[in-house]
Amino acid sequence: MKTLVVYLMAMPDTPELAQAAVEAGADIVEIGFPFSDPLADGPVVRRAGERALAAGMRTDRCLEVLAETRARVSVPLVPMTYSSIFDAHGWERLESEARAAGATSFIVADLPADDRPELRRVQLVAPTSTDERLRLAATTTDGWLYLVTVTGTTGARPELAPSLAPLAERARSVTDMPLYAGFGISTPDHARAAAELVDGIVVGSRAVEAAEQGPAELARFVGSLRGALDALAVI
Repeated sequence: MKTLVVYLMAMPDTPELAQAAVEAGADIVEIGFPFSDPLADGPVVRRAGERALAAGMRTDRCLEVLAETRARVSVPLVPMTYSSIFDAHGWERLESEARAAGATSFIVADLPADDRPELRRVQLVAPTSTDERLRLAATTTDGWLYLVTVTGTTGARPELAPSLAPLAERARSVTDMPLYAGFGISTPDHARAAAELVDGIVVGSRAVEAAEQGPAELARFVGSLRGALDALAVI
């Protein structure tokens, strides 16, 4: 079965939204800890981060939301944020407190694979990654390797990036770790096409948009992706 990863921005209603996503078929939930200068985020996630900060979602409150989410779901929970959040809170302290709150792993979008090796985390690789960087990321990643399908920020796009296929082929040549693709995957058709190349998909911007309309709309959207992925198993 293909893995479905759904990204949600940390907000007071995130626990309820995460539960809805999991009940609709999400296997992993990423929880964004907002940052004021999110270089990897496209306009949808950037705006969600701005709303979260305006709502008072600082790191301590994000950790509370993480714990509240863990109380509702049993799937892996992966905080996704930036190095500056760790710098401000303290690297060891944030890791310890997040794991105590229920984090399974971490994604630090702007942290190179060879920095902070003591922090076990999901590594990201992109079409521009050299073979050397790809091998390093593959050997240090935690659980799965995140394939960024495009060079640029997150955000919905009309078609699946053609750069995913060669990136997946390169990654397969250096690791047996599961490969999950994200950035620019926003429709069931995208999900199906990507899952023919990799082991799972990550959906962010479109999931954030659906979440803004409430748990029912998020569940409907996640269910459509789950159906597209599951259809591959019976072809």
